[in-house]
Amino acid sequence: MAAIWADQNKFSIWLKIEILACEAMHKLGNIPAKDLKNIKTKANFTVARIDEIEKEVEHDVIAFLTCVNEHVGPSGRFIHKGMTSSDVLDTSLAVQMVEAADLLIAGVKKVRAAAAAQAKKYKFTPMIGRSHGVHAEPITFGLKMALMYDEFGRALERLERAREAARWGQLSGAVGTHAHLDPFVEKYVCEKLGLKPAPISTQVLQRDNHAEYLNQLAVVACSIDRWATEFRHLQRTEVRETEEFFAPGQKGSSAMPHKRNPIIGERLSGMARLLRAYAVAGMENVALWHERDISHSSVERVVMPDATIALDYMLAKTEWLVSKLIVYPEQMQHNLDLTGGLMHSQQALLMMIEKGVSREDAYKIIQTSAMKSWETKIPLRKLLEADPKVAGKVTAKDFDKVFDISTHFRDVNRTFKLLGL
Repeated sequence: MAAIWADQNKFSIWLKIEILACEAMHKLGNIPAKDLKNIKTKANFTVARIDEIEKEVEHDVIAFLTCVNEHVGPSGRFIHKGMTSSDVLDTSLAVQMVEAADLLIAGVKKVRAAAAAQAKKYKFTPMIGRSHGVHAEPITFGLKMALMYDEFGRALERLERAREAARWGQLSGAVGTHAHLDPFVEKYVCEKLGLKPAPISTQVLQRDNHAEYLNQLAVVACSIDRWATEFRHLQRTEVRETEEFFAPGQKGSSAMPHKRNPIIGERLSGMARLLRAYAVAGMENVALWHERDISHSSVERVVMPDATIALDYMLAKTEWLVSKLIVYPEQMQHNLDLTGGLMHSQQALLMMIEKGVSREDAYKIIQTSAMKSWETKIPLRKLLEADPKVAGKVTAKDFDKVFDISTHFRDVNRTFKLLGL
């Protein structure tokens, strides 16, 4: 990813744009064949020479063109004919954004593959589901990972939309009127680069598309944060249902030798904050003065490389975290048993309703025993069996059905099938 944003690649794209524009102008009869041949044969640059020239001229595109013309000679007068700097800058940036999106899309696919593998492996491994951080009803760890797989399917769609939002180019001249550059040149260059020519532009491509791009990346980072936070909670000592891989020789604390901390998850959560900030910067860039100012330029030189490099790294680390995640099914079962069957309270409620008790009365009956179970640690089933309001209506077979955990897993196969797992 870093190579996409390196000066060597950036200037290579600039040169490609300039040469393609010359090809298009030759087709229009505006550049002689021998000059086009000279340009295509001799056009070159070195980053060091461009940097040297820029120190004097204080303009990166002029420094680039000066360097290229040193290689080309007299035929170089046709290079950049009728164009303005943003024709090169914005079109090149679009190419880089598309290249970056392709790598990010590949990264999301790897995350999905890791999540799918864990979902299948632990498809029917029971664990407690939590709402408000409190035990609710049973789920399976496979369902949890299937949920992650599904969420990153949407992440994939977001990055595909981001790629499409980035895929606009322009070669329209000083204020976008094509006064000195035939629209054919713009169309020709964009098509050769795999871009779409903007139907209208000013001196720059409008920045709403760039803002959309950064926002899509930020939402993907939010999904990473969501799952990093999930795994961090599951690694808490009191829970310890999953754990980040801890390599031999790794240290968790300078003071406490026993520590095994969720450092990758914490790192991912922290980096997601950067992506959200970059999205704000992209939205701030939308409002420019008239046909152009350059207040967006300094921002994009930072946020575009940083956002894509950061997210690329985050996706790689997320794939690592998920694929090497240590899972403790025995601890999941231990936690399921902690509350003495309270997780079956809804099934008990529904059973009483089926026996003809009103919902209000049934709720009061079950809640009374549930609250007592919380306080005394007596299993819910024992309390219900001892309650005359329940015992007179319920058989042992009914109780077996109420406290059967498999009820919660009868839809697992259908869900996996819907997700293509």
